Amino acid sequence: MRIDILTVVPELLESPLNHSIIQRAKDNGIAEIHIHNIRDYSEDKHKKVDDYAFSGGAGMVMRLEPIVKAIEFLTAQRTYDEIIFTTPDGDLYDQKTANTLSIKENIMILCGHYKGIDQRIRDHFITKEISIGDFVLTGGELAAAIIADSVIRLIPGAMGDETSALTDSFQDNLLSPPLYTRPAEFRGWKVPDILISGDHKKIEKWQEKQAYERTRRLRPDLLKE
Repeated sequence: MRIDILTVVPELLESPLNHSIIQRAKDNGIAEIHIHNIRDYSEDKHKKVDDYAFSGGAGMVMRLEPIVKAIEFLTAQRTYDEIIFTTPDGDLYDQKTANTLSIKENIMILCGHYKGIDQRIRDHFITKEISIGDFVLTGGELAAAIIADSVIRLIPGAMGDETSALTDSFQDNLLSPPLYTRPAEFRGWKVPDILISGDHKKIEKWQEKQAYERTRRLRPDLLKE
């Protein structure tokens, strides 16, 4: 998989995308992430990429020309399965979307900034608009990092144990069951007997029940989907 991210603040993406599972995936040739500074495509002598909105009001809007130049430069080199715009008014991101994106080959993510981007970019280039929640960030860089992280970890070979991702929360619309590790007893707090019984079928049934009960109690909305 190749992910190209367009941003006006590339520094915000340096740490999140260069450690842990993502870094190993890149080192092993499983995924590529390329960060592009939109300012490099600006013809303004000060590399300005924003301007006032025609509608007036507070806040600046990302200009059309440098973004279009960046997108067209990349699309001239390869076909993109999705060109994503990170925006508070996009579709709410979830595990199903991450699963769908994980089987794509080429993805481009445009990070929103300032008050937003010129609507014509959304109308003519963007194929998917994504929000990571009902709140507003300074820019879409952190949202892009979240999308990249959640997608790359699902690619076969990215994780040491490929079955681990299949039992994560939100797979099958359930939260994960409670987890325990050694020691089996600490300060009188004991691990449930079933988990140290060695009976794998009973353990699996216990986990399924716990996952359902936790979901019913904490996220009943998932059971309605």
